[in-house]
Amino acid sequence: MVKVSNNSVLVIIDVQKGFDDPKWGKRNNPDAENVMASVLSEFRKHMLTVIHVRHDSRKPESLLKEGKPTFAFKDEVKPVEGETIITKHVNSALIGTNLEEILRKMGDPNVYYMGITTDHCVSTTARMSGNLGFKSYVIEDACAAFETRDQHGETIPAETIHNVNLASIDGEFAQVIRSEDLVF
Repeated sequence: MVKVSNNSVLVIIDVQKGFDDPKWGKRNNPDAENVMASVLSEFRKHMLTVIHVRHDSRKPESLLKEGKPTFAFKDEVKPVEGETIITKHVNSALIGTNLEEILRKMGDPNVYYMGITTDHCVSTTARMSGNLGFKSYVIEDACAAFETRDQHGETIPAETIHNVNLASIDGEFAQVIRSEDLVF
């Protein structure tokens, strides 16, 4: 069990409509958005800080390009008035944004991460967060990954991508937990 302190922040990474497109391939954890909505509801209920991060690709053809309908946040985690929105252009929410500054001003809070995709922006942000000294958590059932091809052209299943990336983070950069481990 992980006690969520009053000095905690939830960072929701790249939960955007563009990730619903079939072009990404097979995905694990089809229930991730429902879990995210539940965790988000608890943070809001306890009046804790919530930060929404979205990816704005530098590639004009990207589904995650500002101005396209697929750039929008998914309905399950839409920001409400008063919640911070950060737009990033690279995999880490801590590069080229004011996220670190916001967290430092909060007095180095416990930071809980969830989002899409486990192996890209969630992993990269959590790794940097841990390296910057923040007590970081990744909520595994509130993240999802897509299958990918390795350097030899072999398909790696989405669940394997998800689990390997979480295993490489756990205990080194962040603590990997499940949503039911959170105690408010």
